[in-house]
Parts: sequence; C-alpha cells; structure tokens
Amino acid sequence: MKNLLIGMFMGLAASQVGAQEAVTYPFDGSFDDATFAVENAIIGKGLVIDYVSHTGDMLARTAEDVGSDKMLFEGADIFLFCSAQLSREVMEADPMNIAHCPYGIFVAALEGEVLVGHRTYPDGEMQKVQMLLDEIVQEAVGG
Repeated sequence: MKNLLIGMFMGLAASQVGAQEAVTYPFDGSFDDATFAVENAIIGKGLVIDYVSHTGDMLARTAEDVGSDKMLFEGADIFLFCSAQLSREVMEADPMNIAHCPYGIFVAALEGEVLVGHRTYPDGEMQKVQMLLDEIVQEAVGG
C-alpha cells in the first residue's frame, strides 16, 4: 500500500500512474494555495464539498501507533463531493457505478512538490465523471 501511495504522487508532468490508479498534475505554489484552488474550482462548478479528508495529518498523527517513523507527505488532503446530475446519469446506466461515489480530488505535498489529481475511472459512462474531475483539476492548477 505504501508503495502505491508513493508511486501515485510521483512525477512532474501530468501522467497516468498505472492502469486504474490516478492522474496527477503539478501545482506551481504552496500546498495551502493548491487546496484553496481546488476548493474554489469545485465550488465554481456548482458542486458542494461533502467532506475534506486530512489524510496527511492522519498519517502523521498515527505513524508511531503503527510502528513507523516515516513521513509520507508534507500535506495531503482529499476533497470529496458528488454531482447529483452526473451521478444520476452514470448510475442510471449502471446502478453499480455507486461504487465510485463520492468523487475525490486530492492535493499532496511530497518531497517539495505539490500535486493535484484524481483517480481514474473505468471505460464507459464513468469517463464522464473522469472528464469532470480533470476539468476541475486543470482549472485548479491553471491549465
């Protein structure tokens, strides 16, 4: 799992990290600026952020409890949200697309770099969700 997380956040250019994992883009600025940009890009699409998972804080706080002394991220947050219209559309095509909801966009600071990204989704109707996430991420990173 640790190698998957590290692999997911590496790279300077927009890239797909293995099949069905993540798309990442570099952010030219601080972690805090990136989280602000992502939040604004999501809200700018008329979407409501349901929850922000402060994953980096949790991993730092629990490292000793699980027998680790390795710092994984300088910061890592995941913004979780849904689109009622798009979710209905993809779930009407296949109700099991519920497995992909809510949608998430992450911001991670790792080894002095800030990355913004999202997971990839299966072919078919879920590509509409992936396109929405990519639009939001590209807006946030200024692409």
